[in-house]
Order: sequence, then C-alpha cells, then structure tokens
Amino acid sequence: MGHVVIAPDKFKGTLSASEVAGHLAAGLHATVAGLEAVAIPVADGGDGTVDAAVAAGFRRVELGVRGPLGKPVTAAFGLLDGMAVIESAQACGLGLLRGQELSPLTATTRGVGELVVAAARMGAKQVAIGLGGTATTDGGAGLVQALGGRLQDADLLDLPPGGAALAHLDRLDRSRMRDFSAIEFLLASDVNNPLLGPDGAAAVYAPQKGASQADVAVLEAGLARWADVTESAVGHRARDLPGAGAAGGLGFAAQLFLGARMRPGIELMLEMAGFTQQLDGARLVITGEGSLDEQTLHGKAPAGVAQATAAHDPAVPVIAVAGVRSLSGEQLREAGISAAYALTDIEPDQAKCIADPGPILERLAARIADDWLR
Repeated sequence: MGHVVIAPDKFKGTLSASEVAGHLAAGLHATVAGLEAVAIPVADGGDGTVDAAVAAGFRRVELGVRGPLGKPVTAAFGLLDGMAVIESAQACGLGLLRGQELSPLTATTRGVGELVVAAARMGAKQVAIGLGGTATTDGGAGLVQALGGRLQDADLLDLPPGGAALAHLDRLDRSRMRDFSAIEFLLASDVNNPLLGPDGAAAVYAPQKGASQADVAVLEAGLARWADVTESAVGHRARDLPGAGAAGGLGFAAQLFLGARMRPGIELMLEMAGFTQQLDGARLVITGEGSLDEQTLHGKAPAGVAQATAAHDPAVPVIAVAGVRSLSGEQLREAGISAAYALTDIEPDQAKCIADPGPILERLAARIADDWLR
C-alpha cells in the first residue's frame, strides 16, 4: 500500500497548515487502517512560512524586534544547516495590528532587517525572506535602516519611519551599513509587481493596508523619491524588477541592497521540505487552502503543489481541500488538480465551518479515502 502525501497551506483565520494536515491525517487513518500519511505543511511566503519551515525540520529562533509601529514584538525565524527562513509578517505583518491601528503612512519594515541581522550573526549563509502579509509601504526603508543605513533630509536629520517620510529623503548614508555580500538572499513571493505606477506597491496593495486614495498618492511620491536616491547611491536600477513592489516595496530594497533573487514562494518552500522525494511510492497527494478561487491559480500553494507533482513519473493524482470552493472542474484540471472537496460540501453553514473546522475536515478526509483509497 502506497502512502499519501498531505501538503496543505493554512486555512487562514481558522487552522494552521500543520493543523490542517493533522486533521486530514486523522480522518484518513480512521477510515483506512494501516495507511501511511506523510505531512508536509506548506506556505507561499506569507503567514505561516516559519511554521512550515519548522515542520520541515528547521529550528525556531525567537527574538524581540520592532514591529510595524515601532513597538516591540516577538518574532521568529527558522534556521537549519546555515539556511534561515524569515517571514516578514512576523515582524511587520497586518496580523500584528488591530483594524484601528493600521498606519499605512508610518509602518516600518525595520523588524525584518533586525531578523536578517540576527540570522547573519547566527551563521546563516543563505536567507530566504517570505514577503507576504505586511502592513507596510515603506519600500524597505526600515530594512535598510536596520542594516545600518541612514536616511536623511536636506538638513541631515534622520527621517522618521514609514513611506510618507520618504518624500523628504535627500541623501542615503551607507558608511555604516553591514556587508552581507557573503550571504545568498532569496525572496519567497507570488507577487511580480514593480515598485511604482498603477501596478506598483502603493496603488495595488496600500489600500489593503488602510490607505486612502490621498494616502496612496503620498506613498507613491515617497517611493519614487526613495527609488531615485537609492538607485543613484547604489549605481543600478531595481524599481522595475519583478517583485520590487512586493510587501510594500520590501522586494525593491532586498533586491537593490542585498542582491536578493525572487523565487515563487511555494516552489521554494516545497524544495526546502523535500517534497519531491516524498512522491516516490505515493498513491495520492492532498493539498489545499482556505478558499479555492482565482487567486489559487496564480502561485498559491495548491497550484504550486500540483505543478511540482506533475513532473513526477509515475503520475500521482492531486486533490485539494478547502473551506469554500469557487473554481470549476475545468479550472482545477487545468491546474493539475483532479478533484476538490470543500467543508461546505458537508456543512453548508459557513459560520460553523469557520467556528470548528477540524471535525468537518476529518469527515471530509473520510470521504476522500472512500473515493480515492479503497
């Protein structure tokens, strides 16, 4: 009897990826005696990235850093054999703020830079930075400040944090910036936006972080000035690189100052977890996320898992689970997913699915076992 590989993302707001995998495994084991299930919780670079790394064997390292509003928060990164996995949302995520605390003009990525410095001090030679879920639109200015850069106005005064202040940037002092040239930096993200313009960090993502249209204009002006000054100082252009607009422009600063390379978040996480090695001898792959919708098809975990599985010989069928599903059967098949199961198939009341999804997920796993493993 072959094994089943369970590789879901989180059900946002209800279950972590590890919890989803645990409930699925419990439902399968209760239905098929002796079945081996291999759990590989995954993430795409946003919330849950460190948890997925820890599930893959990384050691969790916790420390205090400055949060998006400059207040101390406890953040974690994963560390294994000279590789660190940093989740930007741990240091400057929207999840760290209540709705009334959203501060799109002043939120800072400084805590992400502090995590980078800590990882380097602990001997990391490769650092992967997940870019999803941030509350910031500062172009990565806070990151640069944490690495030792000084952002100054025309009077040589240090700028306050946040994207709005960047409009007053006159010079960048890099004399005390740390040298990270010996470290390879990777950016885990499914976002390819440039830094500026109608598809840029401010126009597309700042409204999701509490910015009004007037705020968006202020942030766009700040980011444009930030790009002008920093690209001139470094000597090359990064504003138009794919992913420069990710995480409110954090992708721009990481590519410009750290030489970071963009990687699809789910692809990188599956690689770190040794996913393809687990496909040998597998009967079935189960993936999933909270909502199977159009966004799923654009670099989210289920599509990434299906793509990684498609290259395996012999073929292994991939099915997906979700809280709710809006994709058609044809869309799923084009993405390499043979079938999809939603909690709402069993419990039509979405409020009940959100309140207590675990038992429903186990019942769903039993249905999957009956359909695919008998």
